[in-house]
Amino acid sequence: MSAQASSAAAAHTTSKLQAFLNHPAGPKTIFFWAPMAKWALVAAGIKDLSRPAEKLSLNQNLALAATGFIWVRYSFVITPVNYSLAAVNLFVGGTGIAQLYRIWDYKKNGAGLPKLASA
Repeated sequence: MSAQASSAAAAHTTSKLQAFLNHPAGPKTIFFWAPMAKWALVAAGIKDLSRPAEKLSLNQNLALAATGFIWVRYSFVITPVNYSLAAVNLFVGGTGIAQLYRIWDYKKNGAGLPKLASA
């Protein structure tokens, strides 16, 4: 590779890095860091998959699912369009839906009914 081609490749890489750093939703803005912090909600939702369904909160998971999907829509309406915000909120809503299904399945299958003693 010639020195001129190497220099052009380095300039291209630097310009891509500069474009990322200076983007309206780049790492110098809240539009970047807020979605990064929100991944903690996704991690908590995934960790809750190991909890027993009777210990899950219906209201909490309804709120997570609803706000997740509402914010997915909002992230495409705001300027700048924020795809990382849409992605994290899609996962927040998805984990909320998964937990709501677990709660529904637990209640549907006779949760809370007295167990018959085996003879």
